[in-house]
Amino acid sequence: MANEKELLFEARKLTKHFGPTVALDEVDFKVYRGEITGLIGENGSGKSTITSIAAGMQPATGGEMFFEGKPHRPSTMIEGARLGIGMIVQEQGTVSGITIAENIFAGEEERFRVGPFISRGKMNAEAKRVLEDIGFTGADPSAYIDTLDMQSRKLVEIAKTVYNKPEMLVVDETTTALSQHGREIIYNIMRKMKENNKAVVFISHDLQELIDICDTLTVLRDGKLITTLDKERMDEATIKKYMVGREMKGDYYRADYGTKISDETVLKVDRVTSGSGMLMNFSMEVHKGEILGIGGLSHCGMHELGKVLFGEEKLLTGSVTHVASGDKIENTQSAMKHGFGYVSKNRDTESLVLTASIQDNIISASYDRIAPNFVMTGSSVRKFVDEQVESLSIKCAGVQQDVQFLSGGNKQKVVFGKWIGRDCDILILDCPTRGVDIGVKAAMYQLIDQMRKDNKTIIMISEELPELIGMSDRLIILKDGAAAGEFKRSETLDENSIIEVMI
Repeated sequence: MANEKELLFEARKLTKHFGPTVALDEVDFKVYRGEITGLIGENGSGKSTITSIAAGMQPATGGEMFFEGKPHRPSTMIEGARLGIGMIVQEQGTVSGITIAENIFAGEEERFRVGPFISRGKMNAEAKRVLEDIGFTGADPSAYIDTLDMQSRKLVEIAKTVYNKPEMLVVDETTTALSQHGREIIYNIMRKMKENNKAVVFISHDLQELIDICDTLTVLRDGKLITTLDKERMDEATIKKYMVGREMKGDYYRADYGTKISDETVLKVDRVTSGSGMLMNFSMEVHKGEILGIGGLSHCGMHELGKVLFGEEKLLTGSVTHVASGDKIENTQSAMKHGFGYVSKNRDTESLVLTASIQDNIISASYDRIAPNFVMTGSSVRKFVDEQVESLSIKCAGVQQDVQFLSGGNKQKVVFGKWIGRDCDILILDCPTRGVDIGVKAAMYQLIDQMRKDNKTIIMISEELPELIGMSDRLIILKDGAAAGEFKRSETLDENSIIEVMI
């Protein structure tokens, strides 16, 4: 029973306003020791807001919090960590330009002082131990953090947070940035926290992940607490109903099968070896009006393929050709000239300028469309941006609002708006629904399918097999930088058939 459990954290009537927007509306929320508490809701429901206030990232507008029975009002994340709350954020939480070890011990370098100097040797040795403790081996702590890929940087951030031995660990959308191995590392950390009578608050959009990992699941909607489900009441249909306030029937994916793909080739990749070495002598053709799915395990080369197609990564051998013109795609300018658009997996660092407005982000790829005669008027800009905000249902305080203050799903809609506004003929989507809720996913799948019906060509790179199976006309699986298998759209295609060629 709940009254037998030890209460660790409590929020009472917690409220947060961002101008006229109510992000949290008098929310009561409890976290108990020895439990993994899940938080779920559509983008903008208040999940990250409540945990960021608890961790000291931002202040509340109203209400009160208690931690270990005492009033809790941290003014910074450093103070929050000192009080016992560690937070692994959705966005990148490491600092560029310094080493892995310096990232782990930022602000705590004095513990390695030997006489007048900080001992780098001792710091690096301790960093190596900390990384190995969570299962991240092989990294050189003296190397610059910038030499690591996004997943490895996230594991460094996790190691730093866990090293501080928090009583309550907040994991905010972290697993979406990790491979299966990385996910197992964080699952093990959460289980150890539970076994040691500490607490975890786990935010995720992956319903099955929450059902598997969590002891209780709290659902937020439009800044209000809707319900808290115990383990026995957790099933996908029930959770979805509480999240969106209505019964959600059917799946999100395409319902059609047997649709004939055009014979017209729009894009040809011929024996490409990429500058990064992640693609090796790779060839493929893409047809007009098809959704071509690209999948595989981590480091298979699929994300590099997206950059190659958009001219962002140099080639050592081979070519990417826009068939209609015969032109080679050698840089992003030539890609955009021929109607290409690109949604990067790393949304916040590569697809958006977080400190710029929604308007500036949406128009950034379309100056030539808005002002073909080099004359850009306020009315033409407003018309262009308003069309995207309205058609994509971007929730915002206004088009001048900085993108950094939007929820993950609305940020992703801004990225889509940037390229849809440009009316791209070939759209490269790398993990297009990563970190967005089920409602936004459904809307994006409908949008992608409508673009297919409008004879646009979609190349969808994804780490989610159900998404690839459900949306693709054709699916190519990469392994070690080469094509390992190809599958056509079929009602009988299942994950097991694809996994066999992935591994």
